[in-house]
Amino acid sequence: MLSLDELSVDVPVQGGHGGQGGEGWLHALDRLQLSLARGQTFALVGESGCGKSMTALALMRLLPGGAVVQGGQIRLDEQALLDLPESAMRRVRGGRIGMIFQEPGTSLNPVLRVGEQLLEAIETHTALRGAAARLKAIDWLRRVGIPEPERRIDDYPFRLSGGQKQRVMIAMALAAEPDYLIADEPTTALDVTIQRQVLDLLKDLQREQHLGLLLITHDLAVVAGMAHHVALMYAGQIVEVASAEAFFAAPRHPYARLLLQALPARGRPGGQLAAIAGSVPPLTQRFTACRFAPRCPSAQARCQEGEPALLALPGDADHALRCVMAPLVAAPELSVAPTATSALSASTAVLPQPVLNVEHLGVAYPLPANVWARLRGEQAWFEAVKDVSFELHAGQTLALVGESGCGKTTTGRAVLQLLRGSARLTGAVRLDGADLCSLEGPTLRAARAKIQMIFQDPFASLNPRWRVGEILEEGLRALRPELGTAARRQRILAMCDQVGLSEHVLARWPHEFSGGQRQRIAIARALVVEPRVLVCDEPTSALDVSVQAQILNLLSNLQERTGIAMLLITHNIAVVEAVAQRIAVMQGGRIVESGTQTAVLDQPQQLYTQTLLAAVPRIAPSSQTNRS
Repeated sequence: MLSLDELSVDVPVQGGHGGQGGEGWLHALDRLQLSLARGQTFALVGESGCGKSMTALALMRLLPGGAVVQGGQIRLDEQALLDLPESAMRRVRGGRIGMIFQEPGTSLNPVLRVGEQLLEAIETHTALRGAAARLKAIDWLRRVGIPEPERRIDDYPFRLSGGQKQRVMIAMALAAEPDYLIADEPTTALDVTIQRQVLDLLKDLQREQHLGLLLITHDLAVVAGMAHHVALMYAGQIVEVASAEAFFAAPRHPYARLLLQALPARGRPGGQLAAIAGSVPPLTQRFTACRFAPRCPSAQARCQEGEPALLALPGDADHALRCVMAPLVAAPELSVAPTATSALSASTAVLPQPVLNVEHLGVAYPLPANVWARLRGEQAWFEAVKDVSFELHAGQTLALVGESGCGKTTTGRAVLQLLRGSARLTGAVRLDGADLCSLEGPTLRAARAKIQMIFQDPFASLNPRWRVGEILEEGLRALRPELGTAARRQRILAMCDQVGLSEHVLARWPHEFSGGQRQRIAIARALVVEPRVLVCDEPTSALDVSVQAQILNLLSNLQERTGIAMLLITHNIAVVEAVAQRIAVMQGGRIVESGTQTAVLDQPQQLYTQTLLAAVPRIAPSSQTNRS
């Protein structure tokens, strides 16, 4: 058994005065209690900033510098981990408890080959050495779905796609075959087919090795198919804990119900999802009332009388709830805003001419050549994108879907002309009739005011030496020089409000935010210049379902109000179902199938498309049987 017993953790806030209980502390975890048994999957869910990742770091004793455990204990089979010296904890960390971190791009060492990093984990925690350890590393790369593992083991991380980096992280965590595995968003960057492979692999390992899995995720469909027990976190506390069957069949806490209602659904492209108003309160304060009350549609005066305790429901000792309305909360369904149908959701709400026209686009990267080939002037090329063509009209969303490494992100970057100098581009990219491929210097910079990109990895795309306010203002200074200081400030504040960020974030640094909060900053930076075309590379992959609903509603409202066109690059088929009017499926650098949402999702013609759709996780009663 791996357990947390009334664990409370405070983290010093940069720039604060510090001092126990003072204003300079972030009260990240408050009397947290949970237990993970061998052979079981315990899912920890909740919005970004609730403390899920901090819980994982606490279990591994990897808390940020200066963090203080104010109370409680962490136990591994009755061994108190907080009492162990660091030398003993190193044997536990990785050997008995493995961890898959949230952001593979920042967790992999950029100057070490993939194989070196895998071998380090294997040789540290197992008896394998040399060639035997290398064979073990290759086998793990193959098991997590890395193509050509014998070759890719010698690659550096920058040569891998986002999904492939995530798979390498999973292989590193599992290679030592630990007793417990903490998986912090393990499938966020994976397409649905690889996600299915990885989840099936985790299930197989659980059966073979009696593995205990703590699954931290915002993907409730994955939770429904994997978890035996679910704990819902809010503002550093657990507010509901139950078996997976009870949680999805009859969620009791108002927060749980609203999260489930915020999931994107088929049949309302351009419509409004049931987003939860507001955001998670800052944890620098001391709470004297229910933490969810300001956002709760069922809040009453008694909710302000003190913090509720986490109590088991009458007749169900395994189902506990932190709500003063616990005896009554199961009665009526919560009301949510009605779904609105956008006037631009139909394909008829487009302009006669496309705003973006991609014609026979090709992208080829130079391959390393030996000395004799260089002397002969020979150059080999790898074709990442081959003869890709599509149109995008104002007010329309085209979803580009496919497995990781198929060329989706490369296509998006090529459209913005971000690959000049590093790749050979062919074909044409016409924005309002002007070919971006032929533009240079100031003319190209001016055209980029009309087309912006939300990048896949928010941490890597944000300047770590700039505060958030400077990051958001950079685009306005460069692309909207007609705006004065006051106008820029007003637009930045309005955009922060729309993406769910408060004004105080403008003075903070990117590293101070969770993955989901960084993604919101990246989205705000792209939207603040009011582009005509938005290329969205996995814009909601790091977001929980509530913030995802807010962002999708924001993009939908912007599209309806301004007629912005969106190229949506994603592996989340549920998001595609909710927002896209047209879909293009990529495989091996080519578009193999395209059409309207109804045609592609209901009557897919290609076997590859059928395989993608079959791998999509769903929340349904039958999904509960997938855990066994």
